[in-house]
Amino acid sequence: MNTEFLIAGVVWYVVFLLSTTCHEAAHAWAAKLGGDLTAFHGGQVSLDPIPHIRREPFGMVIFPLLTYATGGWMMGWASAPYDPSWSERYPRRAAWMSLAGPGANFTLAILAGILIHIGIWTGNFQYPESANFMHVVEPARVGVAAGAATFVSLMFSLNLLLGTFNLIPVPPLDGFGALGLLVSEDLARRIQHFGRSLGAFSMIGLLLVWQVFGGLFQPVFSFALRALYPGQGYGT
Repeated sequence: MNTEFLIAGVVWYVVFLLSTTCHEAAHAWAAKLGGDLTAFHGGQVSLDPIPHIRREPFGMVIFPLLTYATGGWMMGWASAPYDPSWSERYPRRAAWMSLAGPGANFTLAILAGILIHIGIWTGNFQYPESANFMHVVEPARVGVAAGAATFVSLMFSLNLLLGTFNLIPVPPLDGFGALGLLVSEDLARRIQHFGRSLGAFSMIGLLLVWQVFGGLFQPVFSFALRALYPGQGYGT
């Protein structure tokens, strides 16, 4: 492993940790607002990553580092606990809880977009010749600006990916739980129950979705680049 690869890995992990922590903290916060204190009592209504790592050490530490070291791409997961009986009683509140995680990711992507334009305006960043996942913006100089450009690029791309992926309406993804906002309360309750009843079998759907997600995400990423850089010809 060369130094550049290791430095990029550190930046990627920091962004991954920030993104997953915000995602799960948003779930926990929405559940608390809805009356379920399960995650709150577990310390997960917090932007401190430690309670989230304590709950999912393999998904938040070991697996991301392994996948980056072996494939140059960081993958992982986290989770926030909730009370199933609460979701049965208040299926719409549970649906809002599901939607809160992707909402946090899209918020971080928007924040990254704002930081990118501030960096361009201040002369620290410049438009890339060709935008991609890790290089949404380029540094205008070496040093701190280079690390910052990688950070905001990954913050933009990774959160766009996490938000989009989690909105797919397949259990156990958040998009499946969020369907409860579009249907009657009784049907929302049955959706919640069905998602939990699948147990480990839901991982099969997750793996199948991941196999086709690249084709689904590319037009989303292209659209986001056009929104970030209107009139610049990116994402076409």
